[in-house]
Amino acid sequence: MALTSNDETDLLIPLFQGSAENPRFSTFLERLRRRTQADYVSLILRMGDGLQAAIVESYAGIDLRKRARESEQQGPFDLDRYLYDSLRPGRVYSIGEMIDHDPVARADRNRRMAKLGIGDERVVRIAGGERYSAWLMMARTRECSAADGALLSSLAPYVAIAVENLVAMDRDRLAARINAMGLERTGKGWMLLDAEARVVAADPALAEFWQTHCGAALRPDERVLGLDLAAERKLAAIAAELTQDRALSARPLLLRDNPHIEALLMPAENAEALAAPAILALCSLPRALSDDSAERLAEVFDLPRREAELAMALADGHSIAEAAERMGLTLETARNYSKRLYAKLGVRGQAELVRLVYESSAVMA
Repeated sequence: MALTSNDETDLLIPLFQGSAENPRFSTFLERLRRRTQADYVSLILRMGDGLQAAIVESYAGIDLRKRARESEQQGPFDLDRYLYDSLRPGRVYSIGEMIDHDPVARADRNRRMAKLGIGDERVVRIAGGERYSAWLMMARTRECSAADGALLSSLAPYVAIAVENLVAMDRDRLAARINAMGLERTGKGWMLLDAEARVVAADPALAEFWQTHCGAALRPDERVLGLDLAAERKLAAIAAELTQDRALSARPLLLRDNPHIEALLMPAENAEALAAPAILALCSLPRALSDDSAERLAEVFDLPRREAELAMALADGHSIAEAAERMGLTLETARNYSKRLYAKLGVRGQAELVRLVYESSAVMA
């Protein structure tokens, strides 16, 4: 059954827009339910495989999960998951036909479905290898028609594209969140600038830091506020150079003295979505060490807590005498701690100790 022009407008457009909805695909599912006069339509997405796989269900029509709870039983997908897994991708099934050979199982399933108000259903599976599986399902109190199955069969290739795009987009979003968290924990932030050093975009952590500590907002299409005149001119000159010659090496720049903010400026890679060449400013932000830093260092290197605290104080730029005073130790005790630290960590002095600390997870916020 080929999709009509009305189907393309009423079903396919909301299908491909559905990944931005909450709940996802809600408009598509409701229109499909009305188009078929079904009592229930759902799109079930399972990420991965096995018992711990995440399952997300979007639906229109009756709330089968609520009915299942009220009747103290599981819903169709939970009850018959092994049958759903056995479906050949792209083919439309009635789950009941999978157990026609077993009259007892068929009668038991019919009884369970009747409790949920379901007389018949059709389902098609969309497979994404080991990454995901999805099922488009419709159900009604009366029997499904041949037209129902034909419509699901026609929709299946488009649903496969929409689900594939959704999975890829979700993975990209996850990667972006992880990258942002990693930058923030290591005291880094970024902003994109155009050839005239105007802000194109900035990561939220840097924008918040800039607003809080520099007293200015990083607004798109505006110059970076909060810089002195010399830094502003240097930034504009470097931005112009790097956008004109993308083969140039990255350039360092001190953006501010207080708070101390340095940037490494380089041509932005894979910026084809931007209307014009852009540069990436990777900023190093001042930050205090976490209260958990000493605990992490102690756990990683099997150190007593007080020795780890001394190591963090030395890494933070304090002398042994200053660290001893801060920790309430005598100078002799602090020196003994430092000697034990050097021996345990295999370093030859404070400089190597500082390097080791800053190469460890202890300095991650």
